[in-house]
Formats: sequence, structure tokens, C-alpha cells
Amino acid sequence: MIPANHDTRLYRPSRPARLRRILQGLGCLALALLTAGAPASPEAPFLAENAAAMDRMMAGMAVKPTGDTDQDFVSIMEPHHRGAVEMAQAELRHGHNEQLRRIAQEIIVEQQQEIVAMRVATGRPLPPSAPAPDQQQPVPMAGMAMTHKQP
Repeated sequence: MIPANHDTRLYRPSRPARLRRILQGLGCLALALLTAGAPASPEAPFLAENAAAMDRMMAGMAVKPTGDTDQDFVSIMEPHHRGAVEMAQAELRHGHNEQLRRIAQEIIVEQQQEIVAMRVATGRPLPPSAPAPDQQQPVPMAGMAMTHKQP
């Protein structure tokens, strides 16, 4: 935040903020160059999901310092970890290499566990429990009703 009596021509974002903006811009530029004029590739959905995850992650990491190093660390690391989870989920949806798919599964579990650990360490409430976005509802088998009858 710029103080009211401060000359705005002299204001420059902090070095980490400038670096984040530069990296985000480079990522968007790289994606644009990769996809510009190219026919739709089978990788396009994966690239789009990754770009969206990166954008959300970078925006989430742009936090205003509070003066509490521990809280600021968690405020920056949580969106970073959520971004890793989203990118790993994109790998699971679109990737084919079984070794990388297993690594992506591990990333999802580990990053979620670290988010919980950081929240506990700083006294923040835990994120709500929810199924992973990739989990599907069970499909009823032919001839079997999905109703529960009282005994």
C-alpha cells in the first residue's frame, strides 16, 4: 500500500513481487507461443489447465505482508501447494506415463498434508474435507438399485 503523502512515481513493488509478475508473464508468453497458430493439439487441455493453475497460484501468492513471518509464510505457501495439487491433478487427467502418474498422486497427498500441518502450526482452521475433484460418484451396476431400505 502506498502512503497518501508518498510520491507514486517512486513506488516500486518489492523484488519478490516484481519477480512473480515477470515469471507469470513469461509463463503466459511461453504458452501463447506454444499454441499460437498451431492446430489444436491433444495436449491443449493439459496446457490450459496448467496455465490456469499457475495463474491462480501466482495470484494467491501475492500477499500483503502482515509483520508476522510465520503467518505470511503460510499465506504464501498454501496457494503454492494448492497449485502443485492442481497441476498434479491435470497430470492424472491427461498424462499416460504410469511412473509420473504415481508421482502426481504422491504430490497430491503430500501437499494436502503439508497444508493441514501448516494450518495446525499457525492455529488456522483446517480446510473442509471434500473428495478430490477427480473422484467420481459410484456408477450403479446393471440390475442393482442404489436405494437404501429401512430394516
